[in-house]
Amino acid sequence: MPILDAHTFEFFSKSPEQTRRLGMRLGALLQPGDVICLQGDLGAGKTTFVQGAAQGWGSLDEVSSPTFVLVNAYRRADGGQLSHFDAYRVESLGEAEELDLDALLARGALFVEWPERVEPVLPSERLWAFLEYESEEHRDLRFKAHGKRYDALLDQLRQTIYGAD
Repeated sequence: MPILDAHTFEFFSKSPEQTRRLGMRLGALLQPGDVICLQGDLGAGKTTFVQGAAQGWGSLDEVSSPTFVLVNAYRRADGGQLSHFDAYRVESLGEAEELDLDALLARGALFVEWPERVEPVLPSERLWAFLEYESEEHRDLRFKAHGKRYDALLDQLRQTIYGAD
C-alpha cells in the first residue's frame, strides 16, 4: 500500500451505516461535472457508498445497483442529476463511449463502478476511490485526487469529518 500524500485520504469504515454517512458527506459537496470512480471487488461497499452520496446530494430517488442497466440516473428537486454507471458488463471502450459520458456530466455528477474497465474514456481529472472489504462490517476507503478540483474536494471532505486544522 502506498504512503498517503496530500492528494490521498483514507477512511476506515466500521459499518455499512458509516460508509453511507461518508458517502452523504461527499455527496453534499458534489458539483455538476464531478467524476467519482469506485474501484473494489464485489461486496466492497460501492453501492452502499453511492446510496449515501445520492442522499447527501439531495436525490429524490432510491439508489440501486445499475449492474443490469449500466447507468441509473437519480433526480434532484432543482433538476440536477446524479448518474451511477456500472462498467462491469461493458464489453468495449466503444460501448462505453456510446453512453455519452459528457452528456451525463453536463447534467450533474457521475459515479463509475469498475472504472478500471473504461479508464481511457474517463476525464483525466477525477476522484478515484479504492474500496476494500476488510471484514463483514469493516471497509477501507482510500481516495486519490487527480486535479485541483479533486484536491479541493478531498480537503472539504476532510474538514467535514475532522473540522478545521
